[in-house]
Amino acid sequence: MTAVSKSQNAPKSQADLLYDLQLRKERHFRANVGLSWGILLLILVFLFSGQEITIGSQTFSTIKIDGQFILNEIDFIAGGLGQTLLISILSIMLAIVLALLAALGRLSTVPPIYAISTFYVSLIRGTPLYLQIFFFFLALPQLGIILSGVFAGVLALGLNYGAYMSEIFRAGLASVGKGQREAAQALGMTPGQTMKRIVLPQALRFAIPPVGNEFIAMTKDSALVSATGFVHELMWRATKVGRAQFHNLEALIMAAIFYWLVTLVLSYIQNKIETRLSKGDR
Repeated sequence: MTAVSKSQNAPKSQADLLYDLQLRKERHFRANVGLSWGILLLILVFLFSGQEITIGSQTFSTIKIDGQFILNEIDFIAGGLGQTLLISILSIMLAIVLALLAALGRLSTVPPIYAISTFYVSLIRGTPLYLQIFFFFLALPQLGIILSGVFAGVLALGLNYGAYMSEIFRAGLASVGKGQREAAQALGMTPGQTMKRIVLPQALRFAIPPVGNEFIAMTKDSALVSATGFVHELMWRATKVGRAQFHNLEALIMAAIFYWLVTLVLSYIQNKIETRLSKGDR
């Protein structure tokens, strides 16, 4: 008998057995979660199937939707996904830049810089996102500044989420220990080099998971931009065709499904990123 076959027939250690047991429990848990999701989806589909149920002398009807309308208009509504994602991606890029600048400003010891960053955060947090969108789209033209619906929406979303995300970046910057800064200074690094090479990489790693949550929320909040009437994204298309053909229920259900699917995909990507980043802590 070779050494390889002996090692294969050798009994597993206690640690290996515990690890296998943990894996079986995780697989069993995931299988039960998947089964529960399937059951809930079937219940949801049944609630909108238009079926009638008779229990004793009582007859209950589920919600009936027009399947032909859905088949006819699904392509038109789905055509707004590209616009929705474009607005969300541009907005989150702007928000990240503003959040990082605001976080650095809030950590600054220079009074004017600190005042500007805190004033920006207070002003944006103190007004509704809906108002901010209309301010850039409707109020600025009185000053001779005319913005398109998409640009106004991106600017409003970026400013709004940048103010809220500044706390995420501030916490990330503050999480880097003072000892690391002092060590970098002892090595002869300038404050700019310390920030670029030591602080920012660790702060961004800390901030990426919550920024993912903000991006998912922003994707849904991008529906508010449809209120301008000039941005033909997902929500605008759903309300337009729903009102025109008096099928608001079906149109909004389709929009909700598309938003849900996008959220599921983004959540999956976020979980993968978080798993990859967490490996560095082991």
